[in-house]
Amino acid sequence: MKAEPYDPLRLCVYATVALLAWLLGPWAVLGFAVLGFAGYWKARRAGLTRSKCLLRDTRLVLAYLGLLAVAASVAIVLSLR
Repeated sequence: MKAEPYDPLRLCVYATVALLAWLLGPWAVLGFAVLGFAGYWKARRAGLTRSKCLLRDTRLVLAYLGLLAVAASVAIVLSLR
């Protein structure tokens, strides 16, 4: 039985996220940050304390995503002036 070749799906996902960020600017960053924050918040409340994310500790991941959301919100407000 021949093993399936590696499917670099993550690279396609990363490219799609980069495209959305490029097209939508801070709105995309805000959307992904809020979505990620909500997901990690729910997972943390369910007991997840260690993540596969580079930051590992879910508190750090939540702080990072919160900071991204704040920065994107500031960028949106400044762009409306």
